[in-house]
Formats: sequence, C-alpha cells, structure tokens
Amino acid sequence: MISPIIIAIDGYSSTGKSTFAKEVARELGYIYIDTGALYRAITLLAERFSLISPDNKIDEKGLRTLLYSESRPQITFRTIGPNNLCHTFIAEEDVENEIRSLKISDRVSYIAAIPVVREFVDQILRKLGKSKGVVMDGRDIGTAVFPDAELKIFMTASDEVRAKRRLNEMLSKGEDITYDEVLKNLKARDYIDTHREHHPLTMAEDAILLDNSEMTVADQLVWIKNILDKRDNEGIGRS
Repeated sequence: MISPIIIAIDGYSSTGKSTFAKEVARELGYIYIDTGALYRAITLLAERFSLISPDNKIDEKGLRTLLYSESRPQITFRTIGPNNLCHTFIAEEDVENEIRSLKISDRVSYIAAIPVVREFVDQILRKLGKSKGVVMDGRDIGTAVFPDAELKIFMTASDEVRAKRRLNEMLSKGEDITYDEVLKNLKARDYIDTHREHHPLTMAEDAILLDNSEMTVADQLVWIKNILDKRDNEGIGRS
C-alpha cells in the first residue's frame, strides 16, 4: 500500500462528497475532515451573533473579529453513538442537525465566499493535514488548501440526481421541503460557488473527474480502489 497521502475531494453540493470521503477514510484507516461542516458552523455563528442579515448582507468586520476572538465558541468534531458518527459541536452544543438545515444551506455559500472566512478555515485545515493520512472534501481543497495533494478528485452529478438525493436526506430529518425548493437552492449555491472572487469552485488540472450520477457508494469505492492500486503498482507516493 502507498504511504499516507492527502486525498482532496472537491465538487458540487449534494454529489455525496462527504459520504464518499468518509467511506474512503474508513477503508484506508485515514482521518476524515468535514470542511463543509466548518463553513456551516461559522454560518450558524454568524446568524447567532447577528452578523448576517435576512437578505444575506454580512458584517465582514464583525465576522473577522468574532473568528479571531479568544472568547469565540470553539468548533470541534466529536464521534457520537455506537456507530461513531462524526458530529459538529459549537462549545458543548451538538449542532449537527441545525447546520444541515435548508436555512443554513441557503446562507453558507455567502459566508464561504468571504476571504477572511476561507482564510480562517484554510489555516485550520492545513494544520489538520500536516501529518497526511487524511481525506478532506470541500470546494477548493485541491486548488487552494492543498494544491500539492497526492490525489485529487472532483465530484459531479446531474442537477436532478443531486436534488433528489438532497431532498431524500432532508425529508428523512423531518424537513418540510419540496423538490423544486431543493433544486433552486442547489443551482443558487452552484452559481455562488463557481463565481466567487476568492478561490471559486473549479476542477484542478490534475484532478480525476468522478461523475457518480449512476453510481452507488460501493461502485465509487471500487472506482477509487482501482486508482489507488494503480498508484501502488506504479510506486507513486511511496516513502
């Protein structure tokens, strides 16, 4: 097996990046880092501290002060329950369900587009990835956070498939939402993510494209195993 590497997984929302990344990390015995949860938690903090208005205008100066304040509630990841599920905490509060709500989904791309927020998150991610042996998913992991990552994957799927996946996920959590609302949210997020000034969502030149529109998670694991086996046979990433 190749020596520990950084696996950077970027792509559009609701392509199953987190599910795929978690399974890859589990298979390899790597650490999974949920970058999206960091942005969502910061969005929740911005709401709670009244730093984002109903029409998504953001107090950037106030947000910077909050993020770099020693008294800021800490964002951490903890494993919960018998299945060791990774949940996001703000201080001692489990906010996993709240940060996955449509309300936060509608706003997270606005927060994530702010340079100071991306700078803050990138600092955290680079520290976490120093020892390698990690799988990270997000929007600019392979292009901005870890441009030298040994393996970069860019995930995509059709709009219809992504909307159906997201709808099923939200309905399972008791959200009152329609397919059209979810689809509209996805397209809005896609536009913001690909048009923001600071590190827009784009596929790295050396990334491998994964269109999982018609693939199961098991199919995707076979796909990446073949890639890793090829790397191993070619001696890529060995110590």
